[in-house]
Amino acid sequence: MTGYDLPADWPDAQFSHFVEAAGLRWHVQIRGTGPDLLLLHGTGASSHSWVPMARLLERNFRVIAPDLPGQGFTQLAPAQQCSLAGMAQAVGTLLGVLDARPSLLVGHSAGAAIAASLCLRGSLDPKAIVSINGAMLPFGRAAAPVFSKAAQLLAASPVFTQLVALHAVPRKPVERMLRQTGSTTPPEMVRCYRQLLGNPRHVAATLRMMANWDLSQLETNLDRLNPALCLLVCNNDSVVLPEQGEELARRVPQAQLHNIDDLGHLGHEESPDWFADWVSNLAKAQGL
Repeated sequence: MTGYDLPADWPDAQFSHFVEAAGLRWHVQIRGTGPDLLLLHGTGASSHSWVPMARLLERNFRVIAPDLPGQGFTQLAPAQQCSLAGMAQAVGTLLGVLDARPSLLVGHSAGAAIAASLCLRGSLDPKAIVSINGAMLPFGRAAAPVFSKAAQLLAASPVFTQLVALHAVPRKPVERMLRQTGSTTPPEMVRCYRQLLGNPRHVAATLRMMANWDLSQLETNLDRLNPALCLLVCNNDSVVLPEQGEELARRVPQAQLHNIDDLGHLGHEESPDWFADWVSNLAKAQGL
């Protein structure tokens, strides 16, 4: 096992492909036919996070769900490629290789920031961006450089990442961590997170992403965003607080805010049917 090998029991592995793009070997799940729909997961997750939704969306779309660089089963990228700009450029290159032109972008947490950055760069011009608990504004501006430096040091330490991975393998610590997001995570998702967090390379990639993440330029340019921005905000989210969605709705002219009760940061994993229906109805309203 190299850390990039797909486990035999990985959800919906029959849809998995390994693709060379932007100097990386990507793991991406592709299913269904119809307009292209891109799903971008958040920090520390992988395309597995979308599987329950993708099973429903494939009826009407060609669903494309990559693992971001270094996470899941995509090759670990250099530090500069783990920044917001670097990831957006890399994802754009991957889509070019796949000959994909997504009509809708759906991003969870940091994935929403990547989706917005893709559009601001001119790489994509979709009908709409759906942000699920999107992390699109800087967290704690004064503390951000300190956390970034700490993440850089930890990501460079193989001993630390090995220790984190060893601690994460047992079920209870992972369940506790997931509960702290405000979500009640289904067993299949818990199993996947245990496998991911038991991989030191995945842990290092997550820290590398945190260390190089800077949302200040995105924040400055959000008023230039062309596609409709649909903000789906789960009111029990304890990671990206609902107030951030409310602030985005005030600042982005074409944004629409939709609050969802009783779900947390991983709301799309808790209630995939609701989110899949919402995206499908949006597509119909956009004429897709």
